Amino acid sequence: MPNLLLIDDDIELCEMLAEYLESENFTVTIAHDGLTGLKLARTANTEKTKDYDAIVLDVMLPEMDGFSVLRELRQSIATPVLMLTAKGDDIDRIVGLEMGADDYLPKPCNPRELVARTKAILRRTQSEAPQTLEVIKTGELEIQPSSRKAIYQSVQLSLTSSEYNLLEVLAKNTGKVVDKETLSEQALGKKLTDYDRSIDMHLSKLRQKLGDDSQQLIQTVRGRGYQLSAG
Repeated sequence: MPNLLLIDDDIELCEMLAEYLESENFTVTIAHDGLTGLKLARTANTEKTKDYDAIVLDVMLPEMDGFSVLRELRQSIATPVLMLTAKGDDIDRIVGLEMGADDYLPKPCNPRELVARTKAILRRTQSEAPQTLEVIKTGELEIQPSSRKAIYQSVQLSLTSSEYNLLEVLAKNTGKVVDKETLSEQALGKKLTDYDRSIDMHLSKLRQKLGDDSQQLIQTVRGRGYQLSAG
């Protein structure tokens, strides 16, 4: 049973979403303010309790807003985060992605879509397919799919789930151009839609973490996609 942390101050919405999620075999823990949600996430990752497989996080929260919670989480926790944003508020979506969110969903959200998005995230982060477990090495980059670790220039990178997925897909296709549609489907688990900048945002953060050589390592091929250099 996937263990989900739902952080939202709308009590009625939480009850409705929790009921639907539990009918889909999720275990759901609810927090109605940002500070409590952050404490629960940290406790699960430090004590002998089951870690959360994913976190659903609203932007507008009492005590501590969703962006502040996400910022604190990403200091030490790589648990996938799906942000709930105001419908049509592109700024919230962009900021969330820039800060390390894995996906977003506008409110009011359809419980069925929330389940589908969450399951897609879990498929990406918990894949057990044997063919994906071989270590991938290219230049100074090493990808370890079994542990979902990425090492560059002998240093382990601190990546979000989506950043790791993108890097793994590119590494598997080293020297080849991978279009955004393929990256979105294979790394983010969703079809690319018009004006969707998720790929660009995640790759921008990934390049920052790779450092000075990132533009040469991950090359943008205008009009076609992205390519991981073999050199």
